[in-house]
Amino acid sequence: MTKSFSFVPKNPITLKLTLGLVFILTSILSTLNAQDSEDILWYSSPAEEWMQALPIGNGRLGAMVFGDPLKERLQLNEDSMWAGGPDWEDAQGTPEDLEMLRQLLREGKTAEVDSLIVEKFSKKTVLRSHQTMGDLFIDFKETGEISDYRRELDLNQALASTSYMLNGNQYTQKVFASQPDDAMVMELTTTSPKGLNLELSLNRPEDHGKATVRVSNPSQNQISMSGQVTQYGGKRFSKPLPIDHGVRFEVRLQVVAPDGKVTARDGKVSVKGAQKALIFIVGNTSFYHGDNYIGKNDKTLASITQKPFKSLLEQHVSDYQKLYNRVSFELEENNLDHVPTDERLKRCKDGNTDLGLQSLLFQYGRYLLISSSRPNTNPANLQGIWNEHLEAPWNADYHLNINLQMNYWPAEVTNLSELHQPFFNLIDRVLERGRKTAKEQYGITRGTMAHHTTDLWATPFMRAERAYWGSWIHGGGWCAQHYWEHYQFTQDKDFLRNRAYPVLKDIASFYLDWLTWDPKSEKWISTPETSPENSYYNPNGKSAAVSMGSAMGHQIIGEVFDNFLETAQILNIEDELVEEVKTKRADLHPGVIVGKDGRILEWNEPYDEPEKGHRHMSHLYALHPGDDITENNPEAFAAAQKTIDYRLEHGGAGTGWSRVWMINLNARLLDGASAGENIQKFFEVSLANNMFDMHPPFQIDGNFGYTAGVAELLIQSHEGFIRLLPALPPNWKDGKITGLKARGNIEVDISWKNGTLEEVAFRSPSDTNIAVKYGSSVVDLPIKANEEIKLNTNLTRQTIK
Repeated sequence: MTKSFSFVPKNPITLKLTLGLVFILTSILSTLNAQDSEDILWYSSPAEEWMQALPIGNGRLGAMVFGDPLKERLQLNEDSMWAGGPDWEDAQGTPEDLEMLRQLLREGKTAEVDSLIVEKFSKKTVLRSHQTMGDLFIDFKETGEISDYRRELDLNQALASTSYMLNGNQYTQKVFASQPDDAMVMELTTTSPKGLNLELSLNRPEDHGKATVRVSNPSQNQISMSGQVTQYGGKRFSKPLPIDHGVRFEVRLQVVAPDGKVTARDGKVSVKGAQKALIFIVGNTSFYHGDNYIGKNDKTLASITQKPFKSLLEQHVSDYQKLYNRVSFELEENNLDHVPTDERLKRCKDGNTDLGLQSLLFQYGRYLLISSSRPNTNPANLQGIWNEHLEAPWNADYHLNINLQMNYWPAEVTNLSELHQPFFNLIDRVLERGRKTAKEQYGITRGTMAHHTTDLWATPFMRAERAYWGSWIHGGGWCAQHYWEHYQFTQDKDFLRNRAYPVLKDIASFYLDWLTWDPKSEKWISTPETSPENSYYNPNGKSAAVSMGSAMGHQIIGEVFDNFLETAQILNIEDELVEEVKTKRADLHPGVIVGKDGRILEWNEPYDEPEKGHRHMSHLYALHPGDDITENNPEAFAAAQKTIDYRLEHGGAGTGWSRVWMINLNARLLDGASAGENIQKFFEVSLANNMFDMHPPFQIDGNFGYTAGVAELLIQSHEGFIRLLPALPPNWKDGKITGLKARGNIEVDISWKNGTLEEVAFRSPSDTNIAVKYGSSVVDLPIKANEEIKLNTNLTRQTIK
């Protein structure tokens, strides 16, 4: 039987200690009484810190929900909360500077180039960071005994809930972020005869002494918080100049409680004696609505505050499930749904395996993408949309040397193709600005490019303090892959013609003029080059970053050329540019060169490196996310494995996004055993209690990369055929997944028993032919539009519906 404790919330220190004892003891009963469920994260105590809170979001607007029954906190976010504007000045640098650097590299003066490339080309300005929108606090006035506490995030409904007993009465809180109604909605209820008694307030941290937020109390039981995002300093943003302007915003809150007394005064709203209270939270910015962002809040609140909670929730769930329900995933094992998620995670950190949690994390990644990237929003940033800081780690911006791309690795294969649109919208803007960078800095008048990072304002130029991470030029080239992949998975010819082809054409054109002829190798090479965030020992024994070519650079250029040529062929385009690309592609320096020790070279020369276990696996781009290294190229395939082994022998893979990239690489090497080990390691060292990837710091790319990696273990289609269960971890003995996508716009369901394929089903919206491989068996399969074909373990047809 649960033991309860009385408390009086006048002494916050005593109260916190008392609650701690209550939650420890009542968690036992909560554990026993927790109902069995699927795709639910749940906990027997409130979040005490941000990395324990639970995320909700509608793609643009979101919150972290703490579930505190005394002083609830919703940390609020909106995806366009950035300082500055499109008035970024373009970076410095000239074509003459570029030629000087190339000459120094030919002379072997790499140390000079490392410093000069930043001095000549980098934009020396204060960095912008995505910022928090603020906080909603709810002070509950009740005192007494709390028991049967439970908070949860239901991934099936995108609903965060809290429930508990207080003095024998039930209290519940439900909150969601609705995409169709463009708002966050909270319902508070109680069975207490005294009703709900609480006070709500909004707050936002000041920008290091510069107040940019004002709080007012309009009529209709509303409070608002409005201001302008600025950036006046702090430990990383104090040099060289502050930013005194940015996106203007307003957060508005309205309370509806027909059976209680609601009062708005002094910037707060109080509720007394209500059995039920509905709280509506809206937030908009000048980025989306110009001067009408406050009017947009007026319109949204007028639309939703007359609707009952039930209909708002039903509309939200219906909209959300159209995306989420496309894929289901089960790994059979002893059911641990009755154990709180944080306790299950602790068991993993102690070395135990939890297959149910592994499948849950897969779906959590899909939930997070749906919640942070919808059509016509900004793309998911380095933290999705969830950020409590004015100065976020790495600015929570868009890093183009893997992080933004990894966010979107699961979009196509897990059947969320339309969520890729914000990525394309941003990169289109970046590449449009990149034309000026290419022309003015590098003297290249054809095409466009982008460096390693960008932000809300679509900056394409170099923003770096050090060459080894900032002078990389292939952000645009890597992003171009996503346009091609989107076509591959959707077969959308209009997208290919109107979105993908122009990007591939412009990136290919830039590379044509960027490449220089190397008499030594008698090949076209890319220089100056880096291998993202890694360095090497030059012949003088000094550490250097910039080189006369790198594997990743040549792999990306080759891929852009190949995808451009294939796109032109599909669209029946034959012109001088196509012929020029064909010619230079034939003489492009190889991106995959196997060294004498059997590993793939990371640079054009077999240099030693200071960090032998470096977290970036840049020279394996051609294995994943590229597709040049496959089983059909045995030498490169074996060299890729040896490259990974060498990294791991020296402490490689690390945590977070690096570890999940390794899972994807394992999958492409058809190595399920290593993938299973890396999945276990990811759970042991890289996850916070709320299942966010805590790299550290928190970076959401690890969540998205994990989801993509799981899919890659179960289905692959980059080789021109569909490969089933290519890298099944040994402990995934029994399972089922439905709704995955293969290239060619094929939907696939797979089930397996004892590690062996049991049944697979294929569906296509149009007539097509596919090749399917399982183990050593291969079949060619014609599929008619909207019919389902099922095959058994021998790839023999079962039924056609």
